[in-house]
Amino acid sequence: MNKQMAQYIQGNLTEIISQWQGKMKNEEEELSFRIMPEELLNQTSYEFAELMISNLLENHQAYESRINDFAEKVVRLGWSITFVTKAIGHFAEIVYEDMRKEEMINDGNLADYIEEFSKWITPIRESTIQAYSKTWERTVSLQKIALQELSASLIPVFEKVSVMPLVGTIDTERAKLIMENLLEGVVKHRAEVVLLDITGVPVVDTMVAHHIIQAADAVRLVGAKCMLVGIRPEIAQTIVTLGINLNDFTTTSTLQRGVEQALAWTNRKIVEVED
Repeated sequence: MNKQMAQYIQGNLTEIISQWQGKMKNEEEELSFRIMPEELLNQTSYEFAELMISNLLENHQAYESRINDFAEKVVRLGWSITFVTKAIGHFAEIVYEDMRKEEMINDGNLADYIEEFSKWITPIRESTIQAYSKTWERTVSLQKIALQELSASLIPVFEKVSVMPLVGTIDTERAKLIMENLLEGVVKHRAEVVLLDITGVPVVDTMVAHHIIQAADAVRLVGAKCMLVGIRPEIAQTIVTLGINLNDFTTTSTLQRGVEQALAWTNRKIVEVED
C-alpha cells in the first residue's frame, strides 16, 4: 500500500499541492506563509511534498537527512511548530479524501488504509517535531550567543576613554559576560575612564543596579574610573523609588555629556575650530 499511496501522490502532485497551499493560507495565525514570494512558496511546497513521499519510499537514513534539512529551512522561514504539524495533517487529509473520491479507498479496504495512513503520518509528525525542536534550540542558542557578544563589548572612543553600550535585559548570565568583557577591555585598551551606557536597557531594577555597581567596583579595582550614562527620566524615577544608592557613581543623562566629562577627567576637552 505504501507504493500505491506514493504513486498516487506523485501522479497528482500539482493538484494536491494546490489544495494544500489553499488550506495552509487559511491558517490565519501564520502570516509568514501567506506573504512568502510565489517562487519560494512553490519551491517549499514541493520540498514538503517530497518529504511526505520519502517517508513512504526511502530508507530511514535518507529520510532523516531530508527532514533535518527541511526543519532548518522552515525555522529560517519563521514557521511555528504548530503550523508544521498542521501542514502534515492537511496533506494527509487531502490525499485520503482524493483517494476516497477516486474509490482507491473503499469500504473493502478502508480499515487497512486507515492503518497505513496512521503508520505514515504518526512517525513523520514525531520525527518532524524532534528535528524542528533541535534546529530551533540550536538557532536560539546561536542567536543568544551572538547578541550577548554584540551587546557587551567595550569600544574605545578616545585615547584612555572607552564606552560599553548595554542593550536589552541584564540577567545574571549577561552580567557575568559584561563583567568579563569590561575588565578585559579596560586592560586591553588601557582605559582610564569607562562609560557604561544604559540607554538601551528597558528596565533598571534592584538586581540590574546591583550588577552595574559590581561592574563599576571591578573597574575601579583595575585602576580606572566608571561613569553611568544614558539615565532616562523614567529610569531615574525608578532608581529613586527603589532607594538604589548610586552615590559612588558619576551619572549623566546622555552619552555626549559623559564623553565630555571623561575627557575632562583626562585633562582634555572638545573645542570648536574656526576655519
